[in-house]
Amino acid sequence: MARLKSFLIAIILISCSLQGRGQLYFTALEIGVAGGGSQYFGDLNEHYGFKTIHAAGGFYARQRLNSYIAVKLLANYTKVGYDDKYSDVAYQKLRNLNFESDIAELAIQAEFNFFSFITGDRDHRFTPFLTGGVGIFYYDPYTEYKGSKVYLRPLGTEGQNAGYSSRKYTTASPCFPVGAGVKWWIKGGVNLTVEIADRLTTTDYLDDVSSTYVGVNRFKANSTAAALQDRSQEIPQQKMIGQSGKQRGNTASYDQYMMAMISLSFNLRSYKCPRFMRNDDELRIR
Repeated sequence: MARLKSFLIAIILISCSLQGRGQLYFTALEIGVAGGGSQYFGDLNEHYGFKTIHAAGGFYARQRLNSYIAVKLLANYTKVGYDDKYSDVAYQKLRNLNFESDIAELAIQAEFNFFSFITGDRDHRFTPFLTGGVGIFYYDPYTEYKGSKVYLRPLGTEGQNAGYSSRKYTTASPCFPVGAGVKWWIKGGVNLTVEIADRLTTTDYLDDVSSTYVGVNRFKANSTAAALQDRSQEIPQQKMIGQSGKQRGNTASYDQYMMAMISLSFNLRSYKCPRFMRNDDELRIR
């Protein structure tokens, strides 16, 4: 019995070796690069305008679990920003706030294909998909003041340094990408993906605007912080609107940013014979 078992194992190994010399396979792992654009939504852009689209880019590794489900680890960089001058709301125009921030994110997403997708298989060439995941991103809002770039968080523009410590925020926050896309292979092992995913966050200070004014008297006279907490004073013949307790932002929802990306990915190749003549983790190149 032991000899028969050894003989069968030897036959399988020899068969794999012979087939491996004549066949190539695509592995389940693919490496990709992505490029596209991003748009911020939040206290300065509550009506989902697309007037400040910035370039975005990144790279990822995607592992196919089967022909319907994949998991993707990604790293992206972009910039977001907005300006009250783009608003159609009179009060927001008077508020006169603006910001920009670099965004660096690291996330993991799951993809759920509508159809079976197998690179190199002509019968499974295209599919729409849904995606969702979790990640973390870095941000640090800044503005331009008197010709210089000024970071806003250290200034405490909503009183963070003047008794309102509960309004303090960090420069990192979780994000939750949620979106959809389509993917298809151009040639075996070369795949094109188009994806649009909104990043839900847990911060309302991506734009340094969230709650209420605390009043100019809470800041050192003639300081940069005093000037930037209420920029309505920069409008000619306009009185300052930032009385203590008056609405500066909207605490009802957190800030968001969306990314629309086009990516090109490449499956690795292997001469390895599939386990037991068939391996769900690899696909023969046809």
